[in-house]
Amino acid sequence: MATAVSPLELDTAADDLRSAMVREVQRGLLPQPRSLPAWMFYDALGTRLFERITHLAEYYPTRTERGIFSGYADTIVSRARGESSKPLRIVELGAGTASKTGILLDAAAHMQGRVEYIPVDVSETALEAACASIEQSLADVEVKPVVANYVSAPIQLAPHDGPTLALYIGSSIGNFSPEEQRTILRNLKVELQSGDALLLGVDMVKDRKVMEAAYRDAEGVTEAFNLNILRRLNKELAANFDLACFRHVAFWNKDESRIEMHLEAIEPQHIRIAAARLSVRLAKGERIHTENSYKFTENSLLSLLEDSGYFTEETWTDERGWFSVTLARVV
Repeated sequence: MATAVSPLELDTAADDLRSAMVREVQRGLLPQPRSLPAWMFYDALGTRLFERITHLAEYYPTRTERGIFSGYADTIVSRARGESSKPLRIVELGAGTASKTGILLDAAAHMQGRVEYIPVDVSETALEAACASIEQSLADVEVKPVVANYVSAPIQLAPHDGPTLALYIGSSIGNFSPEEQRTILRNLKVELQSGDALLLGVDMVKDRKVMEAAYRDAEGVTEAFNLNILRRLNKELAANFDLACFRHVAFWNKDESRIEMHLEAIEPQHIRIAAARLSVRLAKGERIHTENSYKFTENSLLSLLEDSGYFTEETWTDERGWFSVTLARVV
């Protein structure tokens, strides 16, 4: 059963989100180099485009992580519950449509019966899809969605009589800088109790061609996803971006261990964003940096978790070692 978010909560979240968008465009588009945060991709259209991306032949992360869950879901849930006889609560940051999470929720429901699931996402559309999907397929799961930007405003969890498993999967953490990654995990840790667990899914460093192809698909879906951030600013902040005057750029930055996505102006631009009272001139060839996707090594993953206050307990990977799912415990 899904527990609906009240209209007042949605209105408040929408106001907070718009204010955050205004702050981000002022912060990111005035100085050079220009940038916009990746969370701004995810309006209703952006969410649908990303779902399409996850099914593309070139985009390996989603199906690889799903394969890990399919093979190890029972073990993951059992490890997360530990010695506790009380029901496990599952919280998910950046839940999106929760397409892979259902595998873990199903395992938890078979193990303990009723499961409380709290998906947190900036996209109301994604959460509605998650609620509908889970309500239809998993009767023993009670969904309590939270529309929030967990980056700009850390979540607050209600007390729970039992262990909590926090999910941060899909390599979503890779969209943030190393400093932001640690801040997100530390803020989450404050809401967890000693002995609670974190399940972190991250994309690992691999052949450059494989990684770059995942962000330059032949169908152009990732390009549409990237351009959607400008479409959203036009719609929600009364901007005047001409999408036809930008091209999608994606490449591997070895020194920073990340894939970068940019939007490059193919001719000079004079951009006005009315809601932010902003006027910006872009030269031909100038880029707006829209997304990073950091890739991890075993050492960098261990360092991230240790620095954030977690003890690594167990890790599962696919046979090629392309993706890693790690269960860590709150110290």
